[in-house]
Amino acid sequence: MTEKKTLKLPPRVAPTADAPSRKPARPGAQQADHARKTGAAASGGKRPDAEAERAPRVFGERKADDRGGRGRDSRDGFSHTGRRPAAVSSRGTGSGGVVAASNTLRPNQFDWTAIQQYYAPCPRGLEQLLADELANLGAQDIDVKEGGVGFRGLIDLMYLANLHSRIASRILLRLDERAYRSEADLYRLGTRTDWPALFNVERTIKVSVTAQRSNLRSLDFIALKVKDAVCDIFRDACGERPSVDTHAPDVRIHIFMTDRLATLYIDTSGESLFKRGYRQESVDAPLRENLAAGLLLLSGWNGHEALHDPMCGSGTFLIEAAQIALGLAPGRLRRFGFEGLSGFDAQKWDGYREQARGAARETLSAPITGRDRDAVAVESARHNLVAAGLDHLVDVQQGDLRDTEQAPAAEGVLIANPPYGVRLEELDALAEFYPELGNVLKQQFSGWRAWLLTGDLRLPKLIRLTPSRRLPIYNGALDCRFYEFKLVAGSNR
Repeated sequence: MTEKKTLKLPPRVAPTADAPSRKPARPGAQQADHARKTGAAASGGKRPDAEAERAPRVFGERKADDRGGRGRDSRDGFSHTGRRPAAVSSRGTGSGGVVAASNTLRPNQFDWTAIQQYYAPCPRGLEQLLADELANLGAQDIDVKEGGVGFRGLIDLMYLANLHSRIASRILLRLDERAYRSEADLYRLGTRTDWPALFNVERTIKVSVTAQRSNLRSLDFIALKVKDAVCDIFRDACGERPSVDTHAPDVRIHIFMTDRLATLYIDTSGESLFKRGYRQESVDAPLRENLAAGLLLLSGWNGHEALHDPMCGSGTFLIEAAQIALGLAPGRLRRFGFEGLSGFDAQKWDGYREQARGAARETLSAPITGRDRDAVAVESARHNLVAAGLDHLVDVQQGDLRDTEQAPAAEGVLIANPPYGVRLEELDALAEFYPELGNVLKQQFSGWRAWLLTGDLRLPKLIRLTPSRRLPIYNGALDCRFYEFKLVAGSNR
């Protein structure tokens, strides 16, 4: 290759929340005083969890989470007496295992043996992949939405989806849904579920609220109302109430609100599913694991041809590719929220995990290799490969892709998330780098297919290659394109 200049490339842009959030309006004086007494803190509309996932039909959303202190009785005017509130009608739209009761003070009973309704959020652009994945696991009544997939099945399906889904961000079990007009309606929604049948009072809880076009003023206050409802049901049932833990709760409760409907879920995953359990070290703006897995599947790579990432960072593409090629369950290294629920069947769960271990392969059919010019990134990738048990199968080397003298194989798939900038000086540096990237692809990877994820729509023009496919993908809130280039010697133009 000809002598090249040393360019200072910008770092990859870190994904943020899925959509701009509106700051929740300040609650009224009585609500603000209630929040202050209970240790509540406004979330400022940020997601309670750092994950790029979408709720059903939710765009331009606001978010909040319950900030009530541990063990405090942060109740309001709906239930100061300690008694369950007045009778609640059960004519709302419950789901699956929720058995409607008559107009009494008793909450709806939950049946762990019934078919349940679920919702699985995922990165936008990967919804159909997730639907296919869930269908292969036995899901019924699959409903593809923008940002996620609804489906139905028994509790066994929930175990399998958490263990095997490479695409989902969470598996949410729907408990109830009803129309609402005020915070009082949402409190009543919370009292219609038999919470003691779902988990023990000793479990800590966190309530998160996501809303679109809601006329209610404070999402934090709504979170407190739903938390109060949960605690009141427990207090009436056993004389105690669960504590709140906003950092590492045992049980996560989610409320998704449109302008007229509120849906209540319990999170069966716990931590987001993109947290596989192998990431020991990271670099700036790492690609999330479920997005990386989805991009690999979109590329058509199936493990039977070579795969190379010339800008591998902490190794996310490489590890996810090896897991796909070996048939390793992505959830094999972690724990899940459903393990703390009352209906958890440890023996059945152990059986599913053992089946997954038995189905995995031990060797790769084709090489998986990575490269990065940053020594820290290479070391991070190697540590993560060790944690995933894949260090003996995947080769990572330090080096600038522009120094590549020969591709790892005669043909295969090159996949990368190259840097893309925001500031003017970053864009100028990339305008020099991208043509060099194009030259390397054409000269050293002839016969390969290259897939590049970028938020810089100038990339095809600057690398002087014509994409054969361009797929819209969201990396968090970043509107990106996933380009395929079929490489031949010389130019594709």
